[in-house]
Amino acid sequence: MNAEFSRTISIDTIGGVKRTVSIEADTAERAALAERFGLAAIDSLSADVTLSRADGPIAVTGTVRADVVQSCIASGLPVPAHVDESFAIAFHPQPERGGEEEIELDAGDMDVVFYEGGAIDIGEAASETLSLALDPYPRAPEADAMLREVGVRHEADVEAERRAEAEARSPFAVLRKN
Repeated sequence: MNAEFSRTISIDTIGGVKRTVSIEADTAERAALAERFGLAAIDSLSADVTLSRADGPIAVTGTVRADVVQSCIASGLPVPAHVDESFAIAFHPQPERGGEEEIELDAGDMDVVFYEGGAIDIGEAASETLSLALDPYPRAPEADAMLREVGVRHEADVEAERRAEAEARSPFAVLRKN
């Protein structure tokens, strides 16, 4: 497991009463996460997390907030983005080897993460939430114009040309001219 932004909470300190924890990544942690996720930069990263445990899994809910800079997939230009993503995770103890524990999930259920030992890592949960919230295909506003300059045609332009060619070949094209 990567530990760029590790914030472990001992499971012995989590009870039935909800407990809120705020965490924030420092400069070195943000730089390491930016490298891990292939980002140009992470300018800020924080999370507000609520933990509780009744009989069973540890329920962790919260919100991750970050300001990141991605690279445009077409031009390489920087694309700033703000992330404000909620999450809900149920931490379960790692099942014993050999015995496969099956967990039934409904659409509204929390994501499930297994832990080993006596602690869970809410920093890693926040990091993974950030990763999942990122735009997989970031594009700079100037990307289309830059691509046209070097001869890459936009899909809409190609489709419009195809329609025009099909209309010109239509047996009714002559009638439309009159």
